[in-house]
Amino acid sequence: MAYTISTSLAIYFVLWWVVLFLTLPFGVRSQHEDGEGAPGTDPGAPIMARMGRKLLWTTLISAVIFGVGMWAYQAGYLSIERLSKLMGMPF
Repeated sequence: MAYTISTSLAIYFVLWWVVLFLTLPFGVRSQHEDGEGAPGTDPGAPIMARMGRKLLWTTLISAVIFGVGMWAYQAGYLSIERLSKLMGMPF
């Protein structure tokens, strides 16, 4: 059973959001850590979030993970039969 375009896009979309939440904390310095901050702001607020860089890294990492997953699916490593056998469930 081959994935349709819409199924592939949905899988990539979910994977992209998961990877985004994994990459968000990297490289963030808070106002408290840096010793500066505007009056009335939360000390834990980031100074420079660099979202453009994070979005680029998220897209690249997601593409690699998605590519490996699709390769494993096409090679037969991610079939329902194989996964159910590994989990000890009858198919």
